Amino acid sequence: MSAVGLSVPAAVYGLLVPLRPLALVSVLILGDYLLWNWSLSANHDVVALVAGMTLSLLALAWLWLLALTLGRGAGHARRRASAVSAASTSPAASTPPAASPTPAASSIASPKPAASPTSSSGKLAA
Repeated sequence: MSAVGLSVPAAVYGLLVPLRPLALVSVLILGDYLLWNWSLSANHDVVALVAGMTLSLLALAWLWLLALTLGRGAGHARRRASAVSAASTSPAASTPPAASPTPAASSIASPKPAASPTSSSGKLAA
């Protein structure tokens, strides 16, 4: 996906995308906890049992997503720090390379060796 079609700047978009699943699961956990708490106080045993069972699974999913998000954040910070240090240590990396002559110009500048007298055209016969 190109950065032109995004309504959010690319730097912000890249940081917020990994937070979407974590935010969604957080909302689901909150809703499930509220349902579980209400069903316990209202003596709805079956609803309390189902909500309690799904609450533990959602909590595991939330912990997994939290670990993934923290790992992505650490990797992003590490890549950013290495890019900043690499840019500051090698000033030659930021300057464009010198223009090299094109292959056509180099062939004009250096003449081709003459064909040997025993060869008619220098090409292989089929």
